[in-house]
Amino acid sequence: MIALVAGATRGTGRGIAVALGAAGATVYCAGRSTREQRSEMNRPETIEETAELVTAAGGTGIPVRCDFLDPAQAQDLAARVGREQGRLDVLVNDVWGGDGLWEWDTPVWKHDLDKGLRLLRLAVDTHIISARHLLPLLIKEPGGLVVEVTDGTWSFNETRYRENVYYDLAKMSVNRMAFAWSNELRPYGGTALAVTPGFLRSEAMLEGFGVTEDNWREAKVDSAWMVSETPAYVGRGVAAVAQDPDRLRWSGRSVSSEDLAVAYGLTDVDGSRPRVWSYITEVRESQAKEPATDQNGVDQNGAGQESADQKGAGQDDGDAWKAYR
Repeated sequence: MIALVAGATRGTGRGIAVALGAAGATVYCAGRSTREQRSEMNRPETIEETAELVTAAGGTGIPVRCDFLDPAQAQDLAARVGREQGRLDVLVNDVWGGDGLWEWDTPVWKHDLDKGLRLLRLAVDTHIISARHLLPLLIKEPGGLVVEVTDGTWSFNETRYRENVYYDLAKMSVNRMAFAWSNELRPYGGTALAVTPGFLRSEAMLEGFGVTEDNWREAKVDSAWMVSETPAYVGRGVAAVAQDPDRLRWSGRSVSSEDLAVAYGLTDVDGSRPRVWSYITEVRESQAKEPATDQNGVDQNGAGQESADQKGAGQDDGDAWKAYR
């Protein structure tokens, strides 16, 4: 299996690259952060580290610096893969780089315009540029796979506004791109789908909450964090799709790591099967719709009691999360 992960430096991209390596794949680990030069994200993770993890997992990791906002660099990368391998079996578009560019719950007239447009370029243009130059390699043989990585499935996002217009457009656009590629690849026997992880324990999230993977449960975060997952979880799901001879059944769909784990009988590294999207819709949102009442069923919201909606997603909601892990 010859795979290329665009945005393999850290987080979901790294998790998918390593899982493909564990399946024996040769994985081109493409991104901007190297040991010699960091991207604007200014984080320590590098594509060389990811490639080493791929090799250690049983595959062959090849680090390649590429800025997917530059079509010439993407074209050069495609030419290299073509020379060295002659084909491409799996393309994972996980380029993001938008951290620090978006503002929570900020209307368009208050949000920084330049940052918002930069976010869209990083999150949308990069995926199109990647597809433009790498899909010709993918269709050389039937059965190619494209995975678009996003945040939130199409069904989840279509009825919920995702923080601000730039983030909302970015994540819905990536879902739509997977549908577009599924149509364009159909004549060539190719498969394309969108995949979203859940609450991800990425390097940046762990650092931001002041914990490590060893003590992540100690983070002072709302209870949805207790249903979080490692990047390996979604990685295992993508690797399972890549090895599935019947993977065409996924084409055009937008799914979560939970969906793939259930379909293929997978677990996270600790043996759990996190279901954070189900937790959000079945527990959090249902609580927000229920009025707070006393033991006689009298609505207490107007009497100084905190309603479920006022309580919000940032507060603890007991041990309900345990059923979703």
